[in-house]
Amino acid sequence: QVQFAESGGGLVQPGGSLRLSCAVSGIVFSRYTIDWYRQAPGKQRELVAAITSAGDTNYKDSVKGRFTISRDNTKNTVSLQMDNLRPEDAAVYYCHLPAGFGYWGQGTQVSVSS
Repeated sequence: QVQFAESGGGLVQPGGSLRLSCAVSGIVFSRYTIDWYRQAPGKQRELVAAITSAGDTNYKDSVKGRFTISRDNTKNTVSLQMDNLRPEDAAVYYCHLPAGFGYWGQGTQVSVSS
């Protein structure tokens, strides 16, 4: 059974930073791509960043240069470092395993406000 433990959300001022973490269990973690998605109120869920088993990364255009996704296969963890946050980055952020029908974490709230 795939399980996620997400952490790191919170309230930050514009220009601030947050680091999200997602610990995944129930899989051979090193073999899988892991994504971060986000969903703001009234909007569709969107892909923010992805990291493959080889460590290749992909980002939504609006977060390039501000967000960094990384993985630690010794801890079965994927992290999303978010710098220079903007109000439009506010959303619930979800860890996602794109395998089978897809598996989702419970989400962690990121709020960006002065």
